[in-house]
Amino acid sequence: MSTDDPFSQFSLFDLFQQEAETQCALLTEGLLALERDPADAARLEALMRAAHSLKGAARIVGLDTAVRVAHAMEDCFVAAQSGAIVLHEEATDRLLKSNDLLRQIASTPEAEMASWQMGESERSASVEQAIRSVLEIIRCELPAAAESSPSEKTPSSPAPSPVEIPPAPSPSPSPVEPARDDRILRVSASNLNRLLGLAGESLVESRWLQPYAESLLRLKRQHWHLLKNLEILREALADVDASSQTRLAEAMQLADGCLQGLSDRHAELELFSRRSANLSHRLYNEALASRMRPFADGVHGFPRLVRDLARTLGKEVKLEIAGESTAVDRDVLEKLEAPLNHLLRNAVDHGLELPTERERAGKPREGLLRLEARHVSGQLQIIIEDDGRGIPLEGLRAAVVEKKLTTAEIAGQLSEEELLEFLFLPGFSMREAVTEISGRGVGLDAVQNMAKTVGGSVRATTTPGRGTRFQIHLPLTLSVIRALLVEVAGEPYAFPLVRIRSAIQLPREQIETLEGKEHAPFGGQQIGLVAANQLFGKETSPPQEILPVVVIGERGQCFGVAVDAFLGERQLVVQPLDRRLGKIKDISAGALMPDGSPVLIVDVDDLLRSIETLASGGGMSKLRTQNAARGGHRRKRILVVDDSLTVRELERKLLSDAGYEVEAAVDGMDGWNAVRTQAYDLVVTDIDMPRLDGIELVRLIKNEPRVKSIPVMIVSYKDRPEDRHRGLEAGADYYLTKGSFHDETLLHAVADLIGKADET
Repeated sequence: MSTDDPFSQFSLFDLFQQEAETQCALLTEGLLALERDPADAARLEALMRAAHSLKGAARIVGLDTAVRVAHAMEDCFVAAQSGAIVLHEEATDRLLKSNDLLRQIASTPEAEMASWQMGESERSASVEQAIRSVLEIIRCELPAAAESSPSEKTPSSPAPSPVEIPPAPSPSPSPVEPARDDRILRVSASNLNRLLGLAGESLVESRWLQPYAESLLRLKRQHWHLLKNLEILREALADVDASSQTRLAEAMQLADGCLQGLSDRHAELELFSRRSANLSHRLYNEALASRMRPFADGVHGFPRLVRDLARTLGKEVKLEIAGESTAVDRDVLEKLEAPLNHLLRNAVDHGLELPTERERAGKPREGLLRLEARHVSGQLQIIIEDDGRGIPLEGLRAAVVEKKLTTAEIAGQLSEEELLEFLFLPGFSMREAVTEISGRGVGLDAVQNMAKTVGGSVRATTTPGRGTRFQIHLPLTLSVIRALLVEVAGEPYAFPLVRIRSAIQLPREQIETLEGKEHAPFGGQQIGLVAANQLFGKETSPPQEILPVVVIGERGQCFGVAVDAFLGERQLVVQPLDRRLGKIKDISAGALMPDGSPVLIVDVDDLLRSIETLASGGGMSKLRTQNAARGGHRRKRILVVDDSLTVRELERKLLSDAGYEVEAAVDGMDGWNAVRTQAYDLVVTDIDMPRLDGIELVRLIKNEPRVKSIPVMIVSYKDRPEDRHRGLEAGADYYLTKGSFHDETLLHAVADLIGKADET
């Protein structure tokens, strides 16, 4: 064998396993198709060839069990070709089970293969049972004269079938016998990922030449100006002696030579830069293409799944698969198998009706189930739709209320889209009884989790009486992402485009404070705001009148992340972080910028959890606070702590109207978190509050060296002397009762402690 033989690295057993995988897939596909047209001669011929090829391959590696099973199947196909038998549904069931056994034998590691050959083992017994089951098809269907055939009397013998067999056709080309220009090599996933990473780095490195070429161009221009100045100088010194003129001419000649040399080198470098960039792009595209597989590779088992499930449920179902050649990232394709399995099973079990029910509804007895893959707007779109009964929206609405997921009043106002979102909740099911097929409420939850994991989404639509449609949108590849680059404290961060809802420029005057937290209008709702500097542990940014905000999250739980600047969209090659670093908070991976500098890719799900933790703990810093300094003058800042919304807003309005900058906290714990993270000139607090009362808040502030200098005023309904004594003893600087204070009293007390708002 020549050294360039593409299969020299494989053992015979490896080659057999590869061929068996393909031939078994052909057998499954052919048997399912034959069920619709048992007399299809071309299909029978293809099935006989596949069984014959598989038998020959098994004989070469000495796998007698596989030889005997394949030979029995071949006998059946030959008998069907001759018209001696008809392969009905029960016969197809038996042949499919025998094919499953062949697939199981072929997938067994070579070291364990002996267990199939031992006559006493369970595996060996399953082989004998499969052979008997297949040969019974011929025994039951053949004329009586053929029943005494040697093959039937001794099913364990690999002797030729009793049915007359035409001359053996030459085996169809197997995947291990491709054309020489389409070689198959075994490459590990890790090797492929490293290759793609290196190709991405090569693409980045190729861009380094362009700045260097531009610097040469600038130098070329400088030399041109030098030459012009020398010409002017020569004209000005026309009357000097001849030796000086000679030296000047030599200098001009040298400058002219340098200019010409720079021009030549610059042209060569530009040509090399273009070629290098082109080569790197081609290398990267080829490496990326090597990760892609046709959609058909991940769905070849679904026709069998749908067929078997439909028979179990007494239904008639036709599965159509479109877009089988659509290229899908290998990792995405692997993650798709389980979700698509769930959706197809749900469609057969929940969506499609029994034949009699379909006839009463004026539909064909056979239900149609369609699975399609296609590329749309730079994404992979998977569609699963059926022509069944659809999802009963009113029944779904009742189930939502029954499971106490919302009130009847709110449920009645939900749109179809909002209502269908409940189907994706963990444990949600409209089935009252749990069966082996469905009813546990885990299917659609798993579908949505998969989509979110890879940065995609899933959406359901339905038409009662006409069917249901699920659309899954996924990235084309997990190795390359389109991202929005932002700047936070002078460093770039990347937000995957598929995980953000919008990027907006927010005027500062639109920011409102409610319950001590900042909000802004977006899409007809109020969304919470948080500073990216706080999330990523960065320095406070300089003031801005217009805030760049990245909106993330989903309906009902949306947040705006304020960044320093938008840097534009970019396609990035994902570089996994070193595993030794562990999980880095709020970061999923890294990438390289065109100039070679690193950029961190944001883990949006993790970031949302961090924001929720900050919001629930009251530790969110305020955007107004971070950028309040304008024109060198800072307004005095007051924190109002009270569990009464009415009192809180009254005090905030009084103090704001007086020119103070006011923030609010909903209880003592919220106030303590705010004091620890922000700077204030005064704290105004109530006494009776949940989680942490005002007296304890005062003690915490006065016992903390970093903040103990902040004046604290207690404003309470408690006006007994002992209450006042407790407050002042804890460290309060002022005690005012709510029952007696009015506008001037509060403002005078604040001015006594920290001065008027405009006083420095």
